[in-house]
Amino acid sequence: MKPTLVVLAAGMGSRFGGLKQIEPIGPNGEWILDFSVYDAVQANFGKVVFVIRREMEKAFIPVRQRYEQSIEVVFAFQEQGDVPQNISSVCEREKPWGTGHAVYAARNALTEPFSVINADDFYGREAFEALSRFLRQGSLDTFALVGYHLVNTLSKHGTVSRGICKADYCENLIKVEEHREIGYTESGQRIEGLNTAGERIVLDQNAVASMNCWGFPTSFLPKLESLLEAFLEKNGSDPKFEFYLPFAVDELIQKGEASCRVLTCSAKWLGITHRDDLQNAREELQALFEQGEYPSSLWD
Repeated sequence: MKPTLVVLAAGMGSRFGGLKQIEPIGPNGEWILDFSVYDAVQANFGKVVFVIRREMEKAFIPVRQRYEQSIEVVFAFQEQGDVPQNISSVCEREKPWGTGHAVYAARNALTEPFSVINADDFYGREAFEALSRFLRQGSLDTFALVGYHLVNTLSKHGTVSRGICKADYCENLIKVEEHREIGYTESGQRIEGLNTAGERIVLDQNAVASMNCWGFPTSFLPKLESLLEAFLEKNGSDPKFEFYLPFAVDELIQKGEASCRVLTCSAKWLGITHRDDLQNAREELQALFEQGEYPSSLWD
């Protein structure tokens, strides 16, 4: 059994100004996508499913061509009208219904346990190796979340929002609490952020942060569909609502229908929200090549 990698790539990168998923960023012109797919191949993943919008298909043809000799490549299209059959109607809106809906859009391509990541983030080899080991265990009702030390997820160009994980002594996820405006104080001696109550608090640099890197058995899919159906029945008339993947996981945990193991990762996460983040990411990736973490050519 080889697990599947689901890459959420439907975002258009409006703040960034283009398709940052295929922006040259590595020392040899590598896309940030290259590193995730390469690391997944090395960790023995057997298929990659790119969730994109239908109008992005032409732009992603080079993506298929680059990877198809190393791993099976499938495109899944996230469309606003692709909803469970029992939903009578939903409101018209320009974009689909969020990250939970994006995973639902890939359902027909998912026949093996699968991991879910963002297309425009660098997660590191350790994350894919941990997920591959977990998914091969074949647990039916246990999910996995790769967590990063908070200090390894901060930006040099301003504050960030992060979900801080709370887990029990067995590393089972209890909840993910969203924090905003996280960053170093002016003195640089501590990290602060705003909790859900709007209070500014000090955060431990080794607090575990969620970066939307998940592992699921296929038994998650019918549960996800039921949650999406309930969400749209309640909120489908309001174009402002989003069906987020973490909310779906949290609801199943709180109902006692699933558990989620936190797989703590010591690697440095790299994300690109604004073009100012590019230079730092390029320097970090250059260092990894110099250290021998990656070969000079990822794809022959």
